[in-house]
Amino acid sequence: MNARWYLIWVIWAGTAIGAVLTTIFIPREHALEWFGALLAGSVALVSMVHLIKARPAGFVQELIYAGGGAYLILAVASIYLFIRG
Repeated sequence: MNARWYLIWVIWAGTAIGAVLTTIFIPREHALEWFGALLAGSVALVSMVHLIKARPAGFVQELIYAGGGAYLILAVASIYLFIRG
C-alpha cells in the first residue's frame, strides 16, 4: 500500500471511530452536528497534509477519496441513528 492510500485509510478509520464515539456519547439531536464537524475535519486534514508536503500532485484525487469515504461512513451512521430512533 503506498503512502497516498495509507493517508486515506487513516482518515477513514478516524472518521469511523469518531462516528462510533458520537453515536455512543452524544445525544441523538446533536449527533448530526458532530458528523458535520467530522466530515469537515477529514477534508481539512487532507488539505493540511498537502500544504505541509507542498506537493500538489494527486491532491484532488485524495480529497475526493477521503471526503467521499468519510461522507459514506457518516451517511451509514446517520441511517443507523434514524433507524434507532
